[in-house]
Amino acid sequence: MMLKYKAVALKIDSMKKIIFTLVIFLPVKFISAQTLKLDAILDRVDASHPSVKMYDAEIRSMDEAAKGAKSWMPSEISTGFWMVPYNPTLWKKDGMGATGMGQYMIGGQQMFPNKKKQNADAAYMKAMSSVEKERKNATLNELYAQAKTSYYEWVILKRKMQVITENEKLLDFMIKNAEIRYKNGMEKISAYYKAKAALANLQNMKLMYEYDIRQKQIMLNTLMSRDRMIIFDIDTTYTLKDFLEPAIDSAALTSQRSDLKVIDREIDLTYLKQQTEKHSLNPQFGIRYEHMFGFGGFPMQYTLMGMMKIPMAKWSSRMNKANIESLKWKATALNQQKQMMINEYSGMATGIRTEIELKHKQLLLYEHNIIPALRNNYKTMQLGYEQNTEELFMLYDAWETLNMTQLEYLEQLRQLLIMQVELEKIMEIK
Repeated sequence: MMLKYKAVALKIDSMKKIIFTLVIFLPVKFISAQTLKLDAILDRVDASHPSVKMYDAEIRSMDEAAKGAKSWMPSEISTGFWMVPYNPTLWKKDGMGATGMGQYMIGGQQMFPNKKKQNADAAYMKAMSSVEKERKNATLNELYAQAKTSYYEWVILKRKMQVITENEKLLDFMIKNAEIRYKNGMEKISAYYKAKAALANLQNMKLMYEYDIRQKQIMLNTLMSRDRMIIFDIDTTYTLKDFLEPAIDSAALTSQRSDLKVIDREIDLTYLKQQTEKHSLNPQFGIRYEHMFGFGGFPMQYTLMGMMKIPMAKWSSRMNKANIESLKWKATALNQQKQMMINEYSGMATGIRTEIELKHKQLLLYEHNIIPALRNNYKTMQLGYEQNTEELFMLYDAWETLNMTQLEYLEQLRQLLIMQVELEKIMEIK
């Protein structure tokens, strides 16, 4: 009876251990089972990457600074003694009725802003953040390209792992079959060792691919600005695009690429800055008022004067005129830089699109002709080997050719996806 109770207790303890183990490892399995699509990764890069937050803060800083563009110059207030003799006895009336000498003065002055100059300054400062907005988009375009590259390379690595797993099974069949045949004196040992070495080589390739997948995972975690060691998986679906339409021209590039828009915004800024320099040559007016309290019966007095700055004078306008001329040539240089970049991007995009068209045709040949023919060749050799009409080395040769061709096809597919990323980067397509 005691033995029965002990057995029941052991079973209960075992069940407790199993439940405890499941509780411990369920969160880990849940985390490792998380599957992210490319769009979700790109959205997280947009929302969390430090570069994006840096640009957002810079844009906010410039927008806040622009709010003070129409402020006035500060008022100036003065107070103190005015034309007071050093001898204090002269401050008072004398016995003959003469008033004292000296006054105490309170004064203030204010320069009035030039409204056209204020409007030009405000337009310039409000436009400054537009450059940073386009730079932010250009940086995001670079980050998207990095994320897409790591994502697609991960997709291809997973497909290569599947090919290797399938080919391991084929090799394992050959090796076990050869061992049986060798024991019965029906097989040569040389091809057997070659197959064993190929199996070990496949296992080595699998280790390398697993390491590469981990590197891609770390890279994507870094781009999403989260813990580098978080385990997740990706959705292996992808879309191959042909990019045959529309034609790539300068107008399309200018309307899509943020770095070209940066140059456009900088050109706009040079013209706005020119306006501020031109309006700086306009006169500026002000007013000054002073009130004096006389000593020893001296009557109270005041001063009311208008003021005008004359920056348009020859000796004071040289810097403004030089800046206006400098900004004109800067705008010309920026226009030339923009044309240079458009020519470069157009050439790159046309070249990549031509390569994409070639890769599409090559992949179709692999999918519809080369790989099916090699797979049928392997099946034929396998059937002949099972019927003792073919030898192991011929079966191994058929397997090796099929295996290498499948991996080469996936490498060609990887190159096509990376070229697609490059073209999307040039065209700034998310």
